[in-house]
Amino acid sequence: MPDRDTATDPATAAPAAADTPAIDSPAIDSPAIDSPAIDTAVRYARPQPVGVFPLPAGFLLVPGGDDTAELRRTLAAGRRPDTWPARLLALELAYRGDIVGAADQLDGDDPIDRYNRFVLRPGGPPVEDLAQLRQALGAELGILVDVVRFALGDLVEPPPLAGETGEIAALVHSTHAAHAMAAGRTGEAAGALGRAVAAAWEASPGLAAQLLSTAADLRRSVEGPTDDVLADLSTALAALDATDLVVARAELRLALGAAHQERARDDAAALRTAVEHYLAALRLISVDSAPELFAAIQVNLATAYLAMPMSQASDQLRIGVAIQGLRTALAVYTPETHPEQWASTQLNLANALVYAPSAHQKDNLIEAAARYQQVIVARDRDTDPLGHARALANQGNALAHLGAYDQATAVLREARTIFEESGAEDAALAVRGVLDEVARRRGAPGPA
Repeated sequence: MPDRDTATDPATAAPAAADTPAIDSPAIDSPAIDSPAIDTAVRYARPQPVGVFPLPAGFLLVPGGDDTAELRRTLAAGRRPDTWPARLLALELAYRGDIVGAADQLDGDDPIDRYNRFVLRPGGPPVEDLAQLRQALGAELGILVDVVRFALGDLVEPPPLAGETGEIAALVHSTHAAHAMAAGRTGEAAGALGRAVAAAWEASPGLAAQLLSTAADLRRSVEGPTDDVLADLSTALAALDATDLVVARAELRLALGAAHQERARDDAAALRTAVEHYLAALRLISVDSAPELFAAIQVNLATAYLAMPMSQASDQLRIGVAIQGLRTALAVYTPETHPEQWASTQLNLANALVYAPSAHQKDNLIEAAARYQQVIVARDRDTDPLGHARALANQGNALAHLGAYDQATAVLREARTIFEESGAEDAALAVRGVLDEVARRRGAPGPA
């Protein structure tokens, strides 16, 4: 949707006012014309970059006027401006992450300042009458108050669409998609995302690109890595690569890498494509800028590297990179903050240590057995019997490699019992095979 300044006064607008033709900017900003409707149009210029950048800055409104028109279009496209008008210091600070400093700059009584204060200090002074704020913002923008409240958890249900257009309508549709996804209604969520993409496509390319990315990744979770899903993800990537939304681009690279890694079950070459996406994602972010995303990418990259066949001596370097990546991820994942991711990463690292070619194999095996033990303790036998048994089985295998056959046998038998009690016959059979191998190797020396 092109940049427009609507001359309709929201306080007196009739239902058909949304179709009123826009007034050209020179007429709006002309000092010879002085009316409440013209003033409202200047302040409520469109498009607005809502939903494009990370919150809370991504919920802020930009005042209208000739000096903000290009900036609004730039932000709506997902790009950061080179310079900011002096009167938008509060927004500049917010986009830089200085939320307290931004809020301190917002001391005006106009609806834009009042709304932006509400976004940056939703529970702080001054106390805002939200019904009055919605009315002051007008028919199109007033719904953003409820969008913010839904995002904060103050509203259980997303606000209903009431004639909003463009990027505002897209943001409302996206709240309905989030609500449906949280309830497991993926079909409904996909439909809402499709409507959101269509509404944002012309008005806010940066928002549309992210919504398209979310919609494509939702399809991947439902359909798997089909050709159509990969095409959608690639289309979203092309759109996002034209933006400064580095975290969103890294998230999409992770999704594309995961899709190709899933396809590697039938096409080994897909692993290399997956690795390319993971490496591209890691060039966009760091452990400081996006720690959880950085850790997730490191884990996926490591598992892709470890799944690749080793055909030459230089491939050992890849194993070393994988192990280091898993160690890096464990600096982010802890048992207290990310128990599931921590346990999974511990297992992956321990497995890598068991099988990594090394001049220090005994040390690696001892470390692996200790890491398995941490997971055994964390995965309670009563609440997660299979997870507990898998960690036991892996530890028994590591102990067998160390030559600690008596200890390995005891651990493996416990794992086998749990698998049998849980009906996991294939896993039980695999453990029986390891027990048979341990029985044959008794008396053989362990690694030096």
